[in-house]
Amino acid sequence: MFIDKVKIYVKAGNGGNGCVSFRREKYVAKGGPDGGDGGKGGNIIFQIDKGTNTLLSFRYKRKFVAENGGNGAGAKFHGKNGEDVIIKVPEGTLIKDDKTGKILKDMSSCEEWICAKGGRGGWGNRHFATPTRQIPRFAKSGTQGQEWELTLELKMLADVGLVGLPSAGKSSLLAAVSDAKPKIADYHFTTLSPNLGVVNVRDGHGFVMADIPGLIEGASEGLGLGHAFLRHIERCRLLVHVVDISCIEGRNPVDDIRVISEELERFSPELSTRPRIICANKVDSLDRSIVDIEEFEDYVKAQGWDLMYISAYTGENTDELIAKIDEMLKNLPPLTIYETDYAPEDTVLVDGEDHAVTITKDDKGTYVVEGEWLFNLVGQVNFEDRESLMFFQRVLLKSGVVEKLKEAGCKDGDTVSMYDFEFDFVI
Repeated sequence: MFIDKVKIYVKAGNGGNGCVSFRREKYVAKGGPDGGDGGKGGNIIFQIDKGTNTLLSFRYKRKFVAENGGNGAGAKFHGKNGEDVIIKVPEGTLIKDDKTGKILKDMSSCEEWICAKGGRGGWGNRHFATPTRQIPRFAKSGTQGQEWELTLELKMLADVGLVGLPSAGKSSLLAAVSDAKPKIADYHFTTLSPNLGVVNVRDGHGFVMADIPGLIEGASEGLGLGHAFLRHIERCRLLVHVVDISCIEGRNPVDDIRVISEELERFSPELSTRPRIICANKVDSLDRSIVDIEEFEDYVKAQGWDLMYISAYTGENTDELIAKIDEMLKNLPPLTIYETDYAPEDTVLVDGEDHAVTITKDDKGTYVVEGEWLFNLVGQVNFEDRESLMFFQRVLLKSGVVEKLKEAGCKDGDTVSMYDFEFDFVI
């Protein structure tokens, strides 16, 4: 079964809580606090599995939750870090936020990607001991792990896409020029899912060709099978439009080209402008007395497309077609890689969620800022890293916290406290 779009839920592990503990031994006076830190929650990590080309593995499992970090213990024992959850997807899978539809990551490279970061473990009470507070009876709780509702959408990585009406000979052509073994029969919609084949040209060099199930008129609006697979040719650098030139089924090849072109235009105007080769298939059965070849060639020429007559059945001109495709690919841009639509701060400031904060002023004149979402944010930021600190500043600006501090009377040089992090306010 071919599945190319699924919805899943992922949740990283929560950080473990810090421990409140004091060293108690018979001959050790004033042992002091020795509460250990909580462990870090497990991450949700996506990896590419090059051995698959379908999202079938997500048919029955759509919820992925990483292990929570263990709580700290006495004697400065650190809690166990939670195990990561690794999710493997086919190469070319787009990971999107299900709520907004924005692209989070295009899994078209071999690098793994951390989708949801585990919560940071809380500090044990040993961190809070000072000369004036020698018996801290409190510890810090672990932060929450990130969670997402995601849509996984597979867009196959193929250099060349075969398009055309049913029974035009796309599967036969793929079988003739590659090692792929698609199903071939003399009835419509033989191909029920996209097929990929590697076409070898010379010295191990070649390209990937995708056979897309037959399109029909109205496919872009959901008719037939092809509409479900149009997304798989969005990355293709070159389209090979296969047309039945023999007219065995009584269709006009010019009308066939117009139908497919209109469907591509409706689905994606940009896709319809891709370089295209019109591949007039079944030339071995061509009867020139019933086909107006001149009208056909004039139409193709007027559109500015290349035209080649072939027979996938006999192999006539298939080598020439492969050479032509190879030559055109040398001058075409690389496969499309989709950029993320999310800025890093968007993963914190999710639309529709509450980002309220309360601001108070303590006896020392420090402005104390608190909020549930802010507590989780502070726990995830590494304040010793410059980029992480800049990310924190952007979130405060975008969420309106800086403006609220100004409204509360905070001036340049005043001290601001956000849980365990203090800084001087700079306008």
